[in-house]
Amino acid sequence: MLLKFRYVFILITICLFSKTSLAQLTDLVRLEYSFMPKSKSEDQYTRLRAAFNYPIKTKEDCYLIIGAEYNNIILNLNDEYPFDNSLIASLNIIDLNIGYTFKTSEDWRIAFNLNPRIASTLVSAITSEDVFFNGGIFVINDKTKDEDLKRPYRLVFGLTYNATTGVPFPLPFVSYYRRVNEDWSFSAGVPKSNVKYFFNEKHMVQAFVTLDGYYANLQRELIIDGKQVDNISLSVAVGGIGYEYLLTKHIVAFAYTGYTFRLNNVLRDKNRDEVFRLDDLNSFYLRTGIKFKI
Repeated sequence: MLLKFRYVFILITICLFSKTSLAQLTDLVRLEYSFMPKSKSEDQYTRLRAAFNYPIKTKEDCYLIIGAEYNNIILNLNDEYPFDNSLIASLNIIDLNIGYTFKTSEDWRIAFNLNPRIASTLVSAITSEDVFFNGGIFVINDKTKDEDLKRPYRLVFGLTYNATTGVPFPLPFVSYYRRVNEDWSFSAGVPKSNVKYFFNEKHMVQAFVTLDGYYANLQRELIIDGKQVDNISLSVAVGGIGYEYLLTKHIVAFAYTGYTFRLNNVLRDKNRDEVFRLDDLNSFYLRTGIKFKI
């Protein structure tokens, strides 16, 4: 029965668009730890993440997907800064994922998703400044199980709206996956692309390039050089290698390590203009965890 739901969870990657990654196509539960030290400094960035998704069949080949995700971002700032570090020591990002998908033909389906988000320091009552709304519409062509194809593939394209980007209109989205043979596969798209090698169906390694980051509201007043800070953002581009090991048929342990080739951690005003740059030096990157997938 789990295998029957495999098409549904393509939508889950779209629900995760503003985070870290769209790489998880079939995750029901995911627990994850990320770590990124600041170069030439004692500062550290840590993220703890927990996510789940649950499909509800509404009728034949039609599913409603309900999910949630929580990220706790810890900024250990030990350097000297011209402000109270405790005001940004911990950020909380809470997502509700609501999706719906249905088939239009044997190989094609359409998916919609709505992703309301709370992203804030959450030291007081939630206000409208802490809430963001994201979403999208997507068309999916999945031929990964077509035994007549020599090289099965999956193509997803559509439009996404992400309030945290500051762009007031939908942006195009494209993701393409192909299993080249028993040993190799690749995925091309944003925010993640990879080339994967399978030692067997339990052990696999990959080379990847991915985007990661966050955007959150600061509830307490923070003034730097006479300018008010309202938001904090981090954007990184990372290249590296990863390893996955199937503990059971559905439980996977994973670890990814690499180095950023673009990093920008900034305090911003209400117009999203830069007030103070926390970090722009490239650094080591680690992400590890465990997931339950179909």
